[in-house]
Amino acid sequence: MPLPRHPLPFSHGPALVGMVHLPPLPGSPGWGGSLDAVLEAVEADVAALHGAGVDGIMVENFGDIPFLPGAVGPETVAALTRAVAAARAATDRPLGVNVLRNDVRSALGIAAVTGASFVRVNVHTGTMHTDQGPLVGRAWETLRVRATLGAPCGIWADVHVKHATPVPGETLEDAARDLWERGLADALIVSGSGTGRRTDPARIRRVQEAVPEAPVWVGSGVDPDTLSTLPAGLAGVIVGSWMQEAGRAGSRVDPDRAVQMVEVVGRVRSTT
Repeated sequence: MPLPRHPLPFSHGPALVGMVHLPPLPGSPGWGGSLDAVLEAVEADVAALHGAGVDGIMVENFGDIPFLPGAVGPETVAALTRAVAAARAATDRPLGVNVLRNDVRSALGIAAVTGASFVRVNVHTGTMHTDQGPLVGRAWETLRVRATLGAPCGIWADVHVKHATPVPGETLEDAARDLWERGLADALIVSGSGTGRRTDPARIRRVQEAVPEAPVWVGSGVDPDTLSTLPAGLAGVIVGSWMQEAGRAGSRVDPDRAVQMVEVVGRVRSTT
């Protein structure tokens, strides 16, 4: 008997999820000392994304470089919870949480208390070699934590996540099948080699063909020009860099760019 999946919180595809890249939070090397300033940035970004008409919004601690490989500190969890709660107060759109680099347990806790709809996990099954060292997936723990918390949120998992190298011999198809069939992810994310870098359409198609029943998202490098080159049948796209000022990751959302992206996604949606 197949296990139930957490459905996507969107009624149409491709959906557009916009990113809120948080400034450095307490405990990180770049922390500026004012949580009020962080929350003001969150409110401004969410207002711009909501006003443009994105379908969903994801919040992540993008400014906390260099990222921890495992659990983040309680100060980071507390600040992220404040940030996601501020986003929740500013929009009725579905929210996602990503705790970099790979702390999905904290992401689930934040989602449970803020009402977020999904979490992103960079390494859910298997092992990836990253700038933080080897990251090992803990799907067995993540699914049990979600059940214990009673958090009604989806687990969106990266397939061969960006800024990382897979173990020798593991194909993209094998990784996708493990995430979906054995890790019980609710959606799969395919990205380019790094933040803001274009995703090869051939890689997307390979994942779609390996697990045709899985919702597949594109996680990097999407812009108005590349959107039409992506394969049909996508659940959606996650866009951060291009909708931010000057197309620079980690800057604030540019309302005009956000509107433009929403319009282009709408045109693509109308033709599918």
